Amino acid sequence: MSKLTKYLLVSLPTSISPSNDHDEALTALRSAVSTDYGTVYPFAIPEFKIGSLDTLVQQADELAKLESACEGIVIHVGDSLRSLLEGDEEKIAQQKNVNDRPVDQYLRSFSWNKVKYRADKPIAEIVDSLQKEIGSLDNDVKSKYNQYNQVKTNLTALQRKQTGNLATKSLTPIVDPSLLIHDSEYLETHLIAVPSQGIRDFEKSYETISPFVVPRSSVRITSDDEYTLFAVTTFKKHSQEFIHKSRERRWTPRDFKYREGGKEEEQKEVNRVSGDERKVWGEALRMARTGWSESVMVWIHVLALRVFVETVLRYGLPLDFVCGLVRTTGKLAKKAKSSLDSSYSYLGGNAFGRDKKGRITKDDSGVSSDMQAAGHMGDSGDYTAYVFYDFEIE
Repeated sequence: MSKLTKYLLVSLPTSISPSNDHDEALTALRSAVSTDYGTVYPFAIPEFKIGSLDTLVQQADELAKLESACEGIVIHVGDSLRSLLEGDEEKIAQQKNVNDRPVDQYLRSFSWNKVKYRADKPIAEIVDSLQKEIGSLDNDVKSKYNQYNQVKTNLTALQRKQTGNLATKSLTPIVDPSLLIHDSEYLETHLIAVPSQGIRDFEKSYETISPFVVPRSSVRITSDDEYTLFAVTTFKKHSQEFIHKSRERRWTPRDFKYREGGKEEEQKEVNRVSGDERKVWGEALRMARTGWSESVMVWIHVLALRVFVETVLRYGLPLDFVCGLVRTTGKLAKKAKSSLDSSYSYLGGNAFGRDKKGRITKDDSGVSSDMQAAGHMGDSGDYTAYVFYDFEIE
């Protein structure tokens, strides 16, 4: 699906057609949009149990907040997919299916899930169920993604020990244990990583930076592009002072304790965590793929319910309406909306001022404020004379 695809959900009373027929009303909607600006598909919404007017107004507000939360979670899960797949757009697109179908196909053939969200239940119960489901999906994806990041961090730290410079990498495979003093009551060997440009200064001064450094005890062990590793012997009584003075001179004391078989143990640990990282990556990817699919489905069900509630508030009872999904693009969406406004602005009635051409004016701030509070305005804050929501799924 192209990133430029944009969808409009439009609900209109069937009275827009002379016969008040549902199919003719859908045809009228298609004519109003015209194929130049988008393609209109029927969007089936069941009839739900309707409570009082006050309850509907409250539910309209709750659904607006829930829909915004759903959109945010879909974006967040999409970001997790992008991170797991390292920004590979082709692979990301392959993972973004809804109910095992491309997004566009799912939307064009949308059918309310009557098993999960029974239409014969009160709207409040359905809203509560959708709210709990989207929250659970968000938590599940976050939890697994955070687990993967922790394992990945651990692996990166272990790999850095193998591949970093002498100031950071593991010294287990580098240091010959015969260079170290073992089990002495008075003496101790220190391993110091010295920057390449500071080697001459180190060799001249290491004996005098603290008391009781064993003269001429420095042994050059190995070098890399940035550091040279030295072994130096001091009396234990003054070890901490030697370490402190070394850091002041920007030499890096390395904490190292020789262990028999340590090299093999470190490699085993790297292999183990590497295996864990691959396993948890696969689990996180599956969770993100499923979470994205299911969170999109929850989002669209919330939108459908939002359209229904708004339709009842706008057009009243008996409930005769037609709902259409307009598939358009970011560039053409404004033209499609303008065409719809031209055709159906009369649905706003006499509550709004009109210009000389009969079009609704949108600068009545007092009325607009009341309509916004009642849920009769789009998310952008502009009044629309009919039920209208737009959205994009990337």
